[in-house]
Amino acid sequence: MGQPGCHGKADALNAGINVSRYPLFCAIDADSVLESDALLKVSRPFMDDPSVVAVGGIIRIANDCVVERGRVTEVRLPRKRLPLFQIIEYLRAFLAARMGWSELNGLLIISGAFGLFRKDVVVACGGYNRNTVGEDMELVTRMHHYLLERGLPYRMVFVPDPVCWTEVPDTLRILGRQRNRWQRGLLDTVIIHRRMFLNPRYKQVGLLAMPFFAQFELFGPLVEFSGYIIIPLSALFGLLNLDTFFLFLVVAFVYGVFFSVGAVLLEEISFRRYPRPADLVRLLLHALFENFGYRQLTVWWRVKALWDYLRGEKGWGTMQRTGFAQGKGRT
Repeated sequence: MGQPGCHGKADALNAGINVSRYPLFCAIDADSVLESDALLKVSRPFMDDPSVVAVGGIIRIANDCVVERGRVTEVRLPRKRLPLFQIIEYLRAFLAARMGWSELNGLLIISGAFGLFRKDVVVACGGYNRNTVGEDMELVTRMHHYLLERGLPYRMVFVPDPVCWTEVPDTLRILGRQRNRWQRGLLDTVIIHRRMFLNPRYKQVGLLAMPFFAQFELFGPLVEFSGYIIIPLSALFGLLNLDTFFLFLVVAFVYGVFFSVGAVLLEEISFRRYPRPADLVRLLLHALFENFGYRQLTVWWRVKALWDYLRGEKGWGTMQRTGFAQGKGRT
């Protein structure tokens, strides 16, 4: 859409908002399908609380699932390793991070793949920004900005019950482009709304959410990547205490694995989307092994994104998709 610029999706979403006729509108990606009750469940917070202005549901990986007539009829784990690693990432991001930020009313992103919004608030904010590759995050942050400046009561909510199934990249080239774009979109959002950063006027968003995303999501990969260079050099020149280093490494690894395994088990206990024992074992193994190679790749892609942003890169890059094979899953 709109290659090499970033206008296409934002323009399409704004056009849809302009022709919509109801108080709520749903934004969903073209490569995604909703469960039959997803819209009902994602709209419930609006009925329970009039101050709710946006709600996001959970995103699941549809690669190799059986899709019939626009519905996922059989859940299968992907055959390829890259989508399996992404299942772990998505579970960790949605069932832990977004649920926590939702409780604090500090969500900075409602996924562009599936979100329900109050039309009047989005229109008052100016709709989707056509000059950023992170239009979903930028819009949510701008809604916070707009509502907090005017002292209006509001809530933005994540609920784990409404499910959107989406296809994720299964090659390193396409996945790298996606993560590069996500990181540039985050940097764009932080720069556009830098006025909110550590500003008490913007409450939990300015004092907690934005500093967290800037420190850990934006610059955290740069710190980690630097460590991959500095630590071997320190060891080479005898500047590294190996006992302390290995103790820290073990603690960091155990913490990361605990977080990932916890997200998988929480998914299984709460929703049982992957009922076969063999599927659960595969997910738990990938939660262990994502720290060896896959994590380092994602760090590199995000660091490269910062350099690309400084060079003025604004495009999305080609996001090729295989598509859903009806009644067969992916082939």
